[in-house]
Amino acid sequence: MPSYRAPVEDTLFLLEDVLAIHRYDNLPGFSDASSDVLRAVLSEGGKLAGEVLAPLNLSGDREGCTRNADGSVVTPKGFKQAYDAYAAGGWMGLSVPEEFGGQGLPHVLSTAMQDFVSGANLALGMYPGLTQGAIAALLVHGSQAQKETYLPKMVEGAWTGTMNLTEPHCGTDLGLLKTKAVPNPDGSYSLTGTKIFISAGEHDLSENIVHLVIARIEGAPAGTKGISLFVVPKFLVNEDGSLGERNGVTCGSIEHKMGIHANSTCVMNYDGAKGWLVGQENRGLNAMFVMMNEARLAVGVQGLGQSEAAYQNAVAYARERLQGRALTGAKNPERAADPIIVHPDVRRTLMQIRAFNEAARALALWTALQSDIAHRSQDATERQLADDLLGLMTPVVKGVLTDRGFANAVEAQQMFGGHGYIEEWGMSQFVRDARIAMIYEGANGIQAMDLIGRKLPKDGGRAMMAFLTEVQTFIKDHGEDEAMKPFVGPLQPALNDLQAAVMWLMQNAFTKPDHAGAGATDLMHLLGTVVLGYMWGKIAKAALAAKAEGRDAERMEAKLVLGRFFMERTLPETSLRLARIKAGSETTMALSAEAF
Repeated sequence: MPSYRAPVEDTLFLLEDVLAIHRYDNLPGFSDASSDVLRAVLSEGGKLAGEVLAPLNLSGDREGCTRNADGSVVTPKGFKQAYDAYAAGGWMGLSVPEEFGGQGLPHVLSTAMQDFVSGANLALGMYPGLTQGAIAALLVHGSQAQKETYLPKMVEGAWTGTMNLTEPHCGTDLGLLKTKAVPNPDGSYSLTGTKIFISAGEHDLSENIVHLVIARIEGAPAGTKGISLFVVPKFLVNEDGSLGERNGVTCGSIEHKMGIHANSTCVMNYDGAKGWLVGQENRGLNAMFVMMNEARLAVGVQGLGQSEAAYQNAVAYARERLQGRALTGAKNPERAADPIIVHPDVRRTLMQIRAFNEAARALALWTALQSDIAHRSQDATERQLADDLLGLMTPVVKGVLTDRGFANAVEAQQMFGGHGYIEEWGMSQFVRDARIAMIYEGANGIQAMDLIGRKLPKDGGRAMMAFLTEVQTFIKDHGEDEAMKPFVGPLQPALNDLQAAVMWLMQNAFTKPDHAGAGATDLMHLLGTVVLGYMWGKIAKAALAAKAEGRDAERMEAKLVLGRFFMERTLPETSLRLARIKAGSETTMALSAEAF
């Protein structure tokens, strides 16, 4: 049976040593996150993930969710108790303002917890994860009455939340949606339509489910300009806060999926369901984008979580599985064979995964920290820089971490040979579960197009210029440090490749947009590789400082080795990405549709 242990110590090191979180103690909520609080929160979160959520991962996958004849859904055995433990621990409201029952701690802590939960049990973690996204949307765009009605119960975990966008004919192009909203005399609306792929759309974990639904008000403009957002509860809420009658929203069926079987992905039918407008009429996408961007970052963390879980089990197997002898002579002469971890190609695979995991975790936390700064700082310049970096990195975190997370799950499965293909070993579940993260919340090709079409040129390229300057400054500041040369030396040519790619696109893609489309995914991964290299530079700096102080010398040395491995083995991929971008779109677009 697969196991999982939350990377608590690595996360603490990243927060305190690499990101220096305590320098932000002037921001609201940060002063409450002392070193003792950080350790207590992450230790308890790791314990919940490893001891409560992870043991249900394999059984939940096998059992899946069951839809009853009345449309109600039953989650796998043990899920209700595990969810209750999560809610009782206050994890739902870790970074929600105290006025709505939250703890007001930094969002970066919630991101760390998402990492733990996603590695332990991705399907179960989606129920509270979607709720947290819905909370974020209501905090920004909900009316005061809506906040007071829904948020305390959602933060408590008594009620959960969802996002309802996709329709059978309408995926990424939301302007095609058909769900309609008709005004009622009391100020509410009646919603009618069908939504598909609605994660956690119906279940038995909470008393009520608060759906955030996009629809078109009768008479609204066509396309995305006529989309509005509504809050539609499963049970209507009485004036005293108690639950009233059942609303006209039901689960028509559960999707039969490749993975995440324990999450109820539903077809949701709205038959005159009563809902209330969130934010402004015909401005629904603005409100929903809060939840979508929150979800995109969370999905990137899901890719990381699956990569980490798969890695941990692959390492455990590689230490025990006997197969062949080391190329340099027997390392285990008293036994019939050596464990496969002695073989260079096995080590290459494992180190490649781990080197990614540690840098990706740093990137996820660094990006979450930008969100905290953007929302909590009183300094306008600091807020703008953080918001720019947050926007630039959102498609990278979502796209790169999920692409690599899936690939790493496959590589980890390979370590098991034939056993990796057998269900009871659990590795195939990591592969199946990780695959969805590349698809939902905007398929990764869409993330790449968002990066190249929106984020890169936004404000005259201000965000990219700020990032390039930050990395160049880091290289300059540490270029003469002999111990840092293995990390900043390779970073410079990689940064040059990124600059060259951006310049080529600026010169060629505006006159021929297909060049941008053909190079978008390569640009996303080129930027992602440079960012991960930058993270390794920051990790190396902190590890060298810790070693100099005599702290965790062996663990810090392992990080330095992993960092050098990344610089030598992964960072040079930027030159390949640059060559592909410069190849343009001629051959990509040369064939007619019929020739395929």
